[in-house]
Amino acid sequence: MAKDNKKYRIFEHISDVDISEQDIWDYEPDVLKKLLIDHTMSAHARKEDNDSTKVVNIFWATSDYEAQRENDEDKIGFRYDDQILPENIIGQNGRIIMPRVFKDKRLQTDRTKDKAEVFTPSWVCNAQNNLIDEAWFGRKDVFNHEIINADGTHSWVATDGKIEFPEGDKQKTWKKYVTENRMEITCGEAPYLASRYDTTTGESIPLHNRIGLLDRKLRVVSENTETSSEWLQWARKACMHTYGYEWQGDNLLLAREALLYTFIEHYKAKFPNEELKRSSVIGIARIISWNIWQMDGIKMVVPDSCDKQYETGLFGEIKKRECKGCKDGTITGHIGVHCLIRDWSKTKKPKDYQFKPGEDPKSHPWQKLRFQSLLLSQNRTDGEEE
Repeated sequence: MAKDNKKYRIFEHISDVDISEQDIWDYEPDVLKKLLIDHTMSAHARKEDNDSTKVVNIFWATSDYEAQRENDEDKIGFRYDDQILPENIIGQNGRIIMPRVFKDKRLQTDRTKDKAEVFTPSWVCNAQNNLIDEAWFGRKDVFNHEIINADGTHSWVATDGKIEFPEGDKQKTWKKYVTENRMEITCGEAPYLASRYDTTTGESIPLHNRIGLLDRKLRVVSENTETSSEWLQWARKACMHTYGYEWQGDNLLLAREALLYTFIEHYKAKFPNEELKRSSVIGIARIISWNIWQMDGIKMVVPDSCDKQYETGLFGEIKKRECKGCKDGTITGHIGVHCLIRDWSKTKKPKDYQFKPGEDPKSHPWQKLRFQSLLLSQNRTDGEEE
């Protein structure tokens, strides 16, 4: 018997600000598992062990959750370096990860001091995203126009009707817009990408008034497709071209969840009477887990991984390796685990590609590339054009 989406809390509470990991797990464990994967560390472990089944999850990268537990035994699984496992965040541990606005005020202050964690009001995110679209479209107020209310607060009003694209310009079509690469650096809960709520107030934002970069892409997809299969095809592309990275594991999970729920919300708004297949949700979760990743944005490696590299000395002793990049304070020369992303456009295996130890040939490993290499090559290209 086919499973009905409406029986699951994930769909009944799809617009909730504080997402329940238990709801995701009850709907489909594989979705939550994919949202927790660290693909860079998984690839690293698979290569070291020559085992294509190895999976490593993102890690907490914060001591907040360990500090909330009194007994040493209870701290296991919640320490700074521990991976975030499903059992850490469902069942009796459900709801321990929550948006910053719902956290204790003291904890918010501590995180601001320790990791410079600062969240941006939605109206500022909107204004900056509008500048991106103004440059792309060549006109202002494409998706909304900004207003100042009588009380001095800032807001915006969504534009009515279908988004119009420049006529006769083959580089400015709706499909080109959807496949434009967009990235939020040090993304936190990803308010620039998916604006389900204002991260500073916790106020929910109605779907029609969303201002995130992925929201804008999905609005365009909804306005230019008719069937669910066509919508899903272009929504996948929208997600494939939307990126972000974050240091702290809890924020990273919230960001990934926000993008997944944004995808589901837009689908249900477009096709309220059509079932969203489980396989589609799992597939989008996989894309999101690749495109929103855990990284030290300065070094472009997995956070703290430069401090975890060792070598065997002349007499068999294990000693820590010195990282030249860390010593010199540069963005290159780091010995940590360099973060990987995917070039989703490479659907066919290059003729000269040689599979590496631990790689699964079915997973299109030739799509993987170092983020640092991509960034540096892009910078060189930009410099040549100037």
